[in-house]
Amino acid sequence: MALDVRRIVTGHDASGKAIVASDEHLHANTRPGRAGITRCEVWSSDGMPVDLSDAAAEKQKQGFVVRHNYVGSGQGTVVRVVEFAPGAPKFMHRTETLDYGIVLSGECDLELDDGKTLRVRQGDIVVQRGTMHAWVNTGTQPCVSAFVLIDANPAQAGGQILRTHYPS
Repeated sequence: MALDVRRIVTGHDASGKAIVASDEHLHANTRPGRAGITRCEVWSSDGMPVDLSDAAAEKQKQGFVVRHNYVGSGQGTVVRVVEFAPGAPKFMHRTETLDYGIVLSGECDLELDDGKTLRVRQGDIVVQRGTMHAWVNTGTQPCVSAFVLIDANPAQAGGQILRTHYPS
């Protein structure tokens, strides 16, 4: 698939008026070992409150600013767009983040580690709270989703601290 994301970034001119600082197309890439899954890293931050300076923006537009707690410094965020091709292998994982997953087109199954699945469709929003999960496209069309990941303390359940599980 040829996932292409248009990223429009605003800023300010010398007099403080809002401007379009950049308008560009990002082309998705595939990570090694993740055939059928392409993604664009749109933006990231590594602190709260977020630094809105032009100097910080140059680093933030690269995707991962710093990678300590999967996303960033423990106070970071990442925005990415992912395309799951039909039949792409599932990837069960957990991150120490609060994730907002917004299905932009197509449909996909959200599989949890208890084996249950839930079909998500265009317009659905999944609020992921540090759970073990995989995205599985069993359909015939690609599924494109936008994800906003926000660093969080690890989830806790049953007296366990549920740390990042992200197989290489």
